[in-house]
Amino acid sequence: MTSRALFAAAALLAVSLAAGSLSPNPPAGPEGAPVARFAGGYQVLAADFHVHSLPLSWATLSPLETVLEARRQGLDAIAMSGHNNVWVSQAGRWISRRIGGPIVLASEEIHSPQYHLIAVGIEHAVSWRQNAASAIDEIHRQGGIAIAAHPVAQYWPGWDAAAMARLDAAEVAHPVAFSNRPARLQLRQFFARRRLTAIGSSDFHGTGTMGACRTYVFVTENSERGILDALRRGRTIVYAPGGEVFGDPELIRLGVIPPFQAAPESLWRRVSLVSGVFGLLIATAVLRRA
Repeated sequence: MTSRALFAAAALLAVSLAAGSLSPNPPAGPEGAPVARFAGGYQVLAADFHVHSLPLSWATLSPLETVLEARRQGLDAIAMSGHNNVWVSQAGRWISRRIGGPIVLASEEIHSPQYHLIAVGIEHAVSWRQNAASAIDEIHRQGGIAIAAHPVAQYWPGWDAAAMARLDAAEVAHPVAFSNRPARLQLRQFFARRRLTAIGSSDFHGTGTMGACRTYVFVTENSERGILDALRRGRTIVYAPGGEVFGDPELIRLGVIPPFQAAPESLWRRVSLVSGVFGLLIATAVLRRA
């Protein structure tokens, strides 16, 4: 019985990968390939700094499918943030460079019981077996940016004064805020603790819409280095659920960002999603019983 269940899980995951690969290519124009925008002497990039991909992080899309979905949703850059690993994002970066996809920043979601922390622009995984302040120090030694991931109240004990003093940015817009008013208020309260770079992220695992919450980054150079520099200097704008705007006041006043419209899902995309979810559920149930 166990072998049959594992075979079924493997078959569903294979169908998920195949169906995702058969999804239509991104259309040209505003709902597909990113459209270059310039304002105030900067190029404005649309980015999602919290995206998950197979084979880890409980995602349903492969790195290739993730890159294609990012392009389909008009994103210029994404951070593939594997749970306590960086190699999946490095694979996604390699793929994207070869197919002309968006910028993929090598990243990690440091997944600790006390805090969740996105490390953007690193090349070596940072251990979760340390406090947030020490993890941020390690991120900075690698030249990366430390972003507090969905910092709702349950994670606040992990964000002591030392960690807050080192933190670069925080997710002030996250899908949890769409349906949970207390969580929406908690994200704003955390963001108001001190001046931080505003981040909007989708925490995409294959369900929902990648880039539904996104960060508009004002760069002087359309590159990974340019994005990291803009994050360090706080040059971002984020539109939160409810229409509130966060970020650099001078950039907000430019008023150059149009409303975001998600690209519609294809039949193959839905088949990929459903089969991937059921494949992961079956595999999880079998492995827990083993």
